[in-house]
Parts: sequence; C-alpha cells; structure tokens
Amino acid sequence: MTGGAPLGASFDPDRTSALRPAPGAGPGAPTGRPRFTAGRAWGRAAVVMAAFVVLLYLIESVDSIIDYCIDCTAGIAPREVDGLDGILFAPLLHGSWDHLIGNTLPVLVLGFLTLATGIGRGLAATAVIWIVAGLGTWLTGGTNTIHIGASSLVFGWLTYLICRGWFARRIGQIVLGVVVLVFYGSLLWGVLPGQDGISWQGHLFGAMGGLIAGWVLSSDERRHRRQLRTGTAAPPR
Repeated sequence: MTGGAPLGASFDPDRTSALRPAPGAGPGAPTGRPRFTAGRAWGRAAVVMAAFVVLLYLIESVDSIIDYCIDCTAGIAPREVDGLDGILFAPLLHGSWDHLIGNTLPVLVLGFLTLATGIGRGLAATAVIWIVAGLGTWLTGGTNTIHIGASSLVFGWLTYLICRGWFARRIGQIVLGVVVLVFYGSLLWGVLPGQDGISWQGHLFGAMGGLIAGWVLSSDERRHRRQLRTGTAAPPR
C-alpha cells in the first residue's frame, strides 16, 4: 500500500469500512455525521433477522407440502460427498413445524443482538459460524444420519456474544455477554451427546464457530491493546 497511513490487515469489516475516507476528502477535511447511528444499526438488524425468519417459514411451508423431501436431499450427510452441499443449506431446514417454532425466538433474539453491533461484523460472524458448524458436523456426525436446523447458528451466536466482549475488552459488550449468558446459558448443555434426535455435533461446532468468530473479529482491538502496551499505537487522526 502506498500513500497515507498504513491501515494494516483487518478482519473487522465494519471498522475497515469506517476507516475509508469519503470521496474527495483530504487531510483536515470535515468528516460530517457518522455514517450509521445506533438506532439505524438496530433497525437494520431487526429487518435482516425478520427477513431471515420469514425465509425459514417459507422454506418449511414448501418442505411440508412436498413431504419434507428437501430435508432428505439438502441436509448434512456426514462424510458423504453428496452431503457436502448440506453445509450451505442445513441451517435453513427443519424437520417439523415444532422444530422451527422452537428455534424461532432464539434465532430472532441472538441473531438480532449479533447484527446490532454492526451488520458487516455480524454477517461475518454468522458466515464463520455457518461454515465451522457445517464442516464440523459433516466430519463427525453419525453415519447414515441427516443434520438440519438453525440451532447451529443459535449456539454460535450465543458463544460469540458471550466471548467477544472479553476478547475485545469492551465493557458494553461484556455486559451484553453476561446478560445473554444468564438468559440463554443453559442452552450450552446441548453441546453434549446423549439426546436422541438432537444434532449435538451441530451445537458443538456451532459454539466453536462462535468462539472462533469472536476471536477473529476482535483482532483490531487486541492489536491496538498490544500497541498501547508497547508504545507503538498510532496517534489519533
């Protein structure tokens, strides 16, 4: 990179976007109002999650009409090449209306909270969780089983919200993580095997994906803390 102050590598899309200068802006140029306010971010998060849940219900409606054939063909089939595409589709599928209804409230709440601190960051975290959960389930799931359901995302969002504040050392996010732990922490027992018909592998690797996402997406804050300790942090611009 040439010209201007080096930004360094960043895994946080929201922070990276905020660092890009506006077209025509030069040194000392006024930055104007912040691009996004908290209220707008929350509104966008609510719209995205509402649309996602509507999509889940539309898919379940079609699936129920055709006798749940989509579940059998698009779920994760562990260690089968034909089952790899299930990594992309499994979180969108549910085995029954009860299955979907049981996931709806956690999806709405935890998904909204994940996106509310930044749409770009939240979507990046969701992508990490989605892939880690799917790939881990494909590698370790039981033979001749099909794994479906958005609960892998629920467990990932849960651990992401709990851990990211600690990784980033941000008080507001730590408080949010504690509140989430109080209300939803009991779900974490679902990562243990022993419940028939429950994809504990999806829960476990979803939770692991949330931890990975929390660590990766807090890299900017952790790097800044290291720079402060060593006295190499860049002065405010």
